[in-house]
Amino acid sequence: MTSLPDVKTAVAEPTLAQLRERALAAAAPSSYGADAVIACDRLVRIFSADRIEVQALQGLDLLVDQGDLIALVGASGSGKSTLLNILAGLDSPTAGRATVAGRDLLAMGAKERLRYRREVVGFIWQQTARNLLPFLTAAQNIALPMQLSQGRKTRATTARQAARVGELLEALDIGDLAHRRPAQLSGGQQQRVAIAVAMANNPAVVLADEPTGELDSETAAGIFEAFRTVNRELGATVVIVTHDPMVAGEVRRTVAIRDGRTSSEVLRRMVTDEHGEEQVSEREYVMLDRTGRVQLPAKFLEALGMRERVAMELAPDHIKVHPDQH
Repeated sequence: MTSLPDVKTAVAEPTLAQLRERALAAAAPSSYGADAVIACDRLVRIFSADRIEVQALQGLDLLVDQGDLIALVGASGSGKSTLLNILAGLDSPTAGRATVAGRDLLAMGAKERLRYRREVVGFIWQQTARNLLPFLTAAQNIALPMQLSQGRKTRATTARQAARVGELLEALDIGDLAHRRPAQLSGGQQQRVAIAVAMANNPAVVLADEPTGELDSETAAGIFEAFRTVNRELGATVVIVTHDPMVAGEVRRTVAIRDGRTSSEVLRRMVTDEHGEEQVSEREYVMLDRTGRVQLPAKFLEALGMRERVAMELAPDHIKVHPDQH
């Protein structure tokens, strides 16, 4: 009689990433982020090179509501650009969950990912020349994503595309640049056209990687106003990765990323003072992730000499954190 094969040799052992994904799936309620346009749930991204693994994202959590205009900030190597590339469909996470406008970024195949990049998200690179084809005019660059997405050309589609191009040119105050090629545009004008290109197919989310990094402060202020127009008048949710304190200070919500996790948020709102004048009020919050971890600000740790271990006490309405005295 033929014996049954040994189970251990017949069934492949799951990888570490698969085990991690199963554990997260079992622990995570399906309702997490259900109402958010962007939901990242304990997102992990590991890069391997020359037998060395670098964990760029270490269980990052992030929720972005429909209609938000937020800035992602952090030091070089913090993971913010890795996160942006994942949200843009340019990279895939190693583990965890990520959805954008209801699309599961881990479940998409190559064709779905291409359609996602064309229709669901718009992306703006830092390098102004990278966003536009040099041999096309501004209007032709804006029309191109629609032509690629809509397929067969008809009179009706051509008319719709022309109307959309005109709408975007006017909304972004570049109507007089329609017939110029990128080499005939300034850096700020190129970025405005790039924003129009990103909005061509009316995406749910617009992602921008350091869009003001190559511009002077006055031009950068104008580009940020263009993002306000995209957000407020054209209805897109906007996520901007930036080092520019001017940009970070102008959004309602600034999310700081450190060591591959969201570490803190600054929320801003308009308040009326005792004299009846409106002012911007802002408050910084330390982020509590879904496993109960927090990243305490470095300046707090340095001020109290906190290292390795801390003592904690639960008070009726708060938690006390003390340096280890032993």
